[in-house]
Amino acid sequence: MNYSVILKYSSTDQCYIISVPDLPGCMADGNTPNEAYENIKTVIEEYIEAAHMEDRKIPEPSFGNEL
Repeated sequence: MNYSVILKYSSTDQCYIISVPDLPGCMADGNTPNEAYENIKTVIEEYIEAAHMEDRKIPEPSFGNEL
């Protein structure tokens, strides 16, 4: 599944913050945009794996900047 992501630079944290609006609480960060994207891939996989284990519904992706 390809999910839309939001990538922002946080001057407070001095890193890039990336989130997946379709997956509540699914966030990661990185020192570069590429690092943040790589980190969120792992977080998405873990989110989906945990949802399967807990028998929770996995939200369908919406449109936008897909990953």
